[in-house]
Amino acid sequence: MRIRSGSAFATRFLVLAIAFGTATVTKAQEPTTSTPTTPTPTIESQEPEKPLPDISALMYQVEAHQKTAEAVRKDYLYHSVETQQDRDGSGKVKKKETKEYDVFWVGGVPVAKLVKKDGRALTPDEQKKEDERIDKDVKKAQERKEKGDSKGKETSPRGNDMITVSRFLELGSFTNPRRVQFEGRDTIVVDYSGNPKAKTRNRVEDVIRDLVGTVWIDEQDKVIRKMEGHFFNAFKIGAGLIVNVRKDTSFGFDQTKVNGEIWLPKQIQGQGAARAFLVVNFNGSILIQMSDYRKFKATSTILPDVNKVEERPATAPPQ
Repeated sequence: MRIRSGSAFATRFLVLAIAFGTATVTKAQEPTTSTPTTPTPTIESQEPEKPLPDISALMYQVEAHQKTAEAVRKDYLYHSVETQQDRDGSGKVKKKETKEYDVFWVGGVPVAKLVKKDGRALTPDEQKKEDERIDKDVKKAQERKEKGDSKGKETSPRGNDMITVSRFLELGSFTNPRRVQFEGRDTIVVDYSGNPKAKTRNRVEDVIRDLVGTVWIDEQDKVIRKMEGHFFNAFKIGAGLIVNVRKDTSFGFDQTKVNGEIWLPKQIQGQGAARAFLVVNFNGSILIQMSDYRKFKATSTILPDVNKVEERPATAPPQ
């Protein structure tokens, strides 16, 4: 498992989130009462419960599967709706804002293009500015990637440093594994707790070190299904001027399997108060929902297939 320091998840939420679930407890069947004239029924021995996997080995498998899936992920585009609600001290909503994005790849870089604000399509001038922003963003990401590659560093498609499972294990620990049924699939649930005394190398590692929570892993596909977590303490960088997260701010992340071949984000949410760089600033709640996943061919225009996460009316693809 890797968290990208410049990905949409890291920069917007600054978390390794976690998921928590409840294992189903099944009662053993009581033996049938027999009469003196009726033979006692034979009780067949049950198969022993499958042993739980080694946590560290499982997390390394998750990391390897994520790397393999990156090539397939580039074949997909999708639609994202971000809803943010700001609340006052009494919890009353004082402001609500919705933004819609088309997310796709350009020159090997994932980008999110703003297409609507509060249900209103962008004006021609706004569209032009958004295109210019994306051009600059892609160029900077490619430059970072080239720079990292020249130094032999493992970086994300946007050229940001990668945090490997090895670093997660150095910054905290995965404990208390258990097997549950989640939507009919065997799922391994593990808890994560950062070590506040661990030495970090960058700001994202500072975030991971201060997290607590749980991760749900699909046992068959070795991928993260769901995560939820929170900051046990207030988190600040630069005396709160760069990053400022309120104590007990919580985050969640869900994935869904698309076309039977790859797991992709379905929903991200946050509750509390957080401000980070220039990309996230909320005091209340934020919800990002992804849908309309479809494949495309990278030619002069984007040509999506009809495959989608949900059965819903087709929408015109971004050109």
